[in-house]
Amino acid sequence: MRPNTTSASTRPSSPTKHDKPGTREAQCPDPAPQSARSRARHPQFERLPSAPARTRSQELRAALFRRCASDVSAVSEARQRLVVVSNRLIDPQRPAAGGLAVALGDLMRDTDGLWFGWSGKTVDAPDNAGVRTEPFGRTTLAQVDLSQPDYEGYYAGFSNSVLWPIFHEKVKWADLNPAYFKAYEAVNRMLASHLQPMLRDDDVLWVHDYHLIPFAQALRGLGCTQRMGFFNHIPMPSPDIIRRIPQHRQLMRALSAYDLIGMQSPRDVENLRRYWDAESSAEQGDRGHDSIHAFPIGIDVESLRALVPSPASQAIIDEVRHASGKRMLMIGVDRLDYSKGIPTRLKAFRQLLQTRVGMRNQVTLVQIAAPTRQGIPAYAKLRAKTEKLVLEINARFGTDDWMPVMYFNQSVDRSALPQLYRMSRVGVVTPVADGMNLVAKEYVAAQSRRDPGVLVLSTGAGAASQLGDALLVPSKSRTATADAYARALAMPLEERNARYAGLMRNIETEDLRWWRENYLSALTSASGPASPQAANPNVTEGTRRESGGGGASVSGTPGGRLPEA
Repeated sequence: MRPNTTSASTRPSSPTKHDKPGTREAQCPDPAPQSARSRARHPQFERLPSAPARTRSQELRAALFRRCASDVSAVSEARQRLVVVSNRLIDPQRPAAGGLAVALGDLMRDTDGLWFGWSGKTVDAPDNAGVRTEPFGRTTLAQVDLSQPDYEGYYAGFSNSVLWPIFHEKVKWADLNPAYFKAYEAVNRMLASHLQPMLRDDDVLWVHDYHLIPFAQALRGLGCTQRMGFFNHIPMPSPDIIRRIPQHRQLMRALSAYDLIGMQSPRDVENLRRYWDAESSAEQGDRGHDSIHAFPIGIDVESLRALVPSPASQAIIDEVRHASGKRMLMIGVDRLDYSKGIPTRLKAFRQLLQTRVGMRNQVTLVQIAAPTRQGIPAYAKLRAKTEKLVLEINARFGTDDWMPVMYFNQSVDRSALPQLYRMSRVGVVTPVADGMNLVAKEYVAAQSRRDPGVLVLSTGAGAASQLGDALLVPSKSRTATADAYARALAMPLEERNARYAGLMRNIETEDLRWWRENYLSALTSASGPASPQAANPNVTEGTRRESGGGGASVSGTPGGRLPEA
């Protein structure tokens, strides 16, 4: 099959009543367009609709989605099991801090399903340990251990020293050791071999993130014909950057084993389609465009607002309140990762204080930077650079009673965040590149309706394609970011209210449940990999049809209903 060349911005996102059965077009609409304000400032969004059209489009998408979810609930009385596969699993003994655990925790807890992945532990002989299972609500958690060499090659190596920096456009940080890719493929095959005996013929698999790109290919090699979808939580870079991965053809070929490929933003979809256009051949699996779609992940607004600070959280809240006094607050909440743009953010704050003397002693930047991947040298360098900048700013501009930057190089309990967000006049989310960045949505959702703050958001975040009423800035521009800080701090209440209302319309409509159900609806409507023989020469189209691969609904509840959050 030859991929079509229609762009992500112009091709239809859902079929009409005239479409033929069996096409692989997703049955739910593609995600949010951009506002007129951000289109005018950022030409990469120029083909997206105007503000009135955006409102009408949101209403239409909401209506179509309600129809979509209803259709999936009633399609089949068969009870298919949802199997989620991710690098790490939720810890039932600890509250979820965010990320995938929050996104899928409620869904899986209430679903008669299976959640499979790495335990997070390294052992001498992981194969001898086998798969350990434990209950998590109505679902079963199944986990395996890794050996230390597997951890170093698969996780610290190819996943986080090759894919992570390159997908986030930080090619110079990549360690292109060829042994890493061998370990990456080997661990995916090992994980697949552990899951395969646990699968039922009519299971539906939802595989998550860049650690597991070859996972479906490994299962197909074992003869598995179940429906499989993949969701990439991190950005998909441009074709030129993808090609900086020495094994890019093998890696992208592995995607052809999936029935549906989900990305965070239209930009990610377009980048992958452009790559397939340039690389399309029989050897690449001849991947069709119609199985690649954007499904922007959302948040659970009510759960966020319902969080009550723990004693430790309250101590941090009180510390910030006491230190800042009556000054305005700005806040950034990130892992200490080079993709988050923290040094540029700090330099922009330094420039604000340099060029706008009246801001001195009037504003405090609270930067939470949770440690991550501390065994990787690039992260140690980033920590040293960040701490040097904080010390420099505080030494240069600070006074006896004012510390310009309050820096927390620690994990902060999630229950502290809503109140910290609400206290802050400006939320600063300025990644160099990010799949979505849910902090942007959480900051807005936590605001007071009567006196909301302002979101400063870089175009490097996938969220920028949805949150056009933020102050959008180029991801690497210190001057533009400093100007946005000044504008946000001085913004009148009327404009803040208008921007907040526009942002919340999107955040409440395209929330976490919308994301989950939208993806699962599209997965159950997909007809199968474009080239199953390329994914696994032992599988034919007839084999897939006989095994039930195509057109079924996924359920973890009686009566063939879609699992609900």
